[in-house]
Amino acid sequence: MSRILAIDPGNTESGYALINAHTRRPIEVGKIDNHELLADIRGDKAAFDDVEVFAIEMIASYGMAVGKEVFETCVWIGRFDEASTHSAELVYRREVKLHHCHSAKAKDANIAQALIDRFASGEPNRGKGTKAAPGWFYGFRADIWQAYALAVLVADRVDSKAVA
Repeated sequence: MSRILAIDPGNTESGYALINAHTRRPIEVGKIDNHELLADIRGDKAAFDDVEVFAIEMIASYGMAVGKEVFETCVWIGRFDEASTHSAELVYRREVKLHHCHSAKAKDANIAQALIDRFASGEPNRGKGTKAAPGWFYGFRADIWQAYALAVLVADRVDSKAVA
């Protein structure tokens, strides 16, 4: 089974999504401390051993002043990239917005809704389900949505390259 690991990095915690590249089904998702995620990428987590594609959301500059948190996030992007056994595919947020919503003005809620429409249309509780009956998006919150959106974009790109 082909797996994609995507990370939405932060300065102290990061969201991640490990998905099946063929079905796009989430295998494992979470938002954890960056040190823990770094250790997992380096080999502490067996689930990450079979990762074939590794993607990280990259920081883009739009000419505005930024705080130290942005620079700390950039450092973590480099650490995650270096720790991976693969060269990470660095993808800008704008690409994720355009892929899922066809608009660079899309917000996080628009991206989440596009994913729900694609993978859990008509499902109760926005596709999350319940503990007793987990849905496609069970356990998703905050940055996990963005990591999953990145993983799906990368999987779609891999599929389109295979067809071409």
